[in-house]
Amino acid sequence: MKASNRVVMLADCQSFYASVEKVDHPQYKDRPLVVAGDPERRSGIVLAACPIAKSKGITTAERIGEAVAKCPDLVVIRPRMQKYIDVSMQITEIYKQYTDLVEPYSIDEQFLDVTGSLHLFGCTPKELAQIIQNHIQESTGVYARFGISETKILAKTACDNYAKKNSSGIYTLTKEMLPETLWKRPVSDMFMAGSRMTRHFVSMGMPTIGSVAETTLGKLKQMMRRKFGKNSDIQAEMYWRIANGIDDSPVRPGTHQVAPKSVGHMMTLPRDYGTLAEIKVILLELTELVCQRCRALGCMGHVVSVGCMGADYDHPTGFNHQMKMEDPSNITNQVYRWACRLLELYWDGLPVRRVGISLTQLTPDTEYQMSLFDSGREKSMALEKATDALKNKYGNSILIRAASMTAAGQALDRSAKIGGHYK
Repeated sequence: MKASNRVVMLADCQSFYASVEKVDHPQYKDRPLVVAGDPERRSGIVLAACPIAKSKGITTAERIGEAVAKCPDLVVIRPRMQKYIDVSMQITEIYKQYTDLVEPYSIDEQFLDVTGSLHLFGCTPKELAQIIQNHIQESTGVYARFGISETKILAKTACDNYAKKNSSGIYTLTKEMLPETLWKRPVSDMFMAGSRMTRHFVSMGMPTIGSVAETTLGKLKQMMRRKFGKNSDIQAEMYWRIANGIDDSPVRPGTHQVAPKSVGHMMTLPRDYGTLAEIKVILLELTELVCQRCRALGCMGHVVSVGCMGADYDHPTGFNHQMKMEDPSNITNQVYRWACRLLELYWDGLPVRRVGISLTQLTPDTEYQMSLFDSGREKSMALEKATDALKNKYGNSILIRAASMTAAGQALDRSAKIGGHYK
């Protein structure tokens, strides 16, 4: 690459969850292994498959039963989300030893801009990628692949289409190389082009990535307007820029730490909940989680929204309504009272399978309106902070409301999970 160009890397950890499990279970080193659902009940879907399992035809997102049918000796391990988060953070700290410009893209993918630090190591970008690759493998046992280019989109493309498929796990893709490499690939290989969009491109006479790239932006906009309507200009420009490797966005540490406009939580229930009392238990648990998160962010919400849905998505039932509270709050009992009003007003009496609550119109919790008739607010806030401190130190299960100990409660089960999977 030219010296004037940025040097951006996209590092991707191979079969991340499965790799972590193989490190912790060396007896499965040469066995096909997947991380998925509940191994005892053989239920759920495959979240990650090791290369050996993939060679047997097993793919991510297929059902465990289908995977076992393809490979009867398959090792199925239940996910441990906290473990994966810990290893991901350990790998992030390794990246930070080579550059301060590290941007997480997902739990197993991160962007690195080494433009300003490359000279410190006296090597080429590829050599630095090999050094980092070895560092990660020696420290965690996880194998990382690296796409290298001058923009984030090309680094991602280099990793997905080339680094993952060569023996070194490293590939450099420059803009000058595009006509002889990426542009010859089918449009289905283009980042952000799913199966449906691929069909549309092919029907418009653009079967390869190069055919999209070499179409003038103005003409592509016209074609997509005819296909999708007048509001498709942004979508057309996005695909045109991706195909041409144009991406001005910097590698930004903390890019996902932007202050939220809303704080919410939704839960799919293990069965139909058919009584107001049962639904209120879940609503209280979710309100507690939302308010706890608001307090951690240092904000309060003025508008509370509640949604309930039935199990039949083809014939949807339920509601989603909001109400403005008298004053912004992040105190669980206060927000819960308003949430219950919404539930009582709009629930149609039909069974509920999904419940959600959110707070919007957020304001800093350092400023709020005092009231002569609400002398208990300060005590409530102090109590909430005390319980938050205990939960932060010992986990949410250290304090459980009595309602959550009933048959309707899900707080204990949920406290053992992250993102719906066991820690």
